[in-house]
Amino acid sequence: MRNKGFTLLETLVALAIIGISMAAAMRSTRFAIDTVSDLKNRTAAAWVAQNVTNQLLASRVFPEPGAVGGKATQGTQDYDWRQEVSVTPNYSFRRVEIKVFLPENPDHIISGQVSYVARNQN
Repeated sequence: MRNKGFTLLETLVALAIIGISMAAAMRSTRFAIDTVSDLKNRTAAAWVAQNVTNQLLASRVFPEPGAVGGKATQGTQDYDWRQEVSVTPNYSFRRVEIKVFLPENPDHIISGQVSYVARNQN
């Protein structure tokens, strides 16, 4: 009469399969968490760029060519931003580019926005 049950080899193979699948699931979960964190930072940085642009437009000042920078907080994250103003072929417009990055990595731009500002005609 044969005993019912699993052999040691069958049990080890089943455990190996379960271990490999659990490791893959953990890696997938970690990747998803990293992606969500990155998207959160990029979205908040885009809001910073929009806020800087809106402040410039609301001030109704025709910006001079050059670069200025500043700091902003969105949610609980601090960001640095740089505004670069350049001339255009039409003297009545200026090109304004806003670049936003994390303070710990100023070489990696996580959001950017380009807009044009018109000279006020009185």
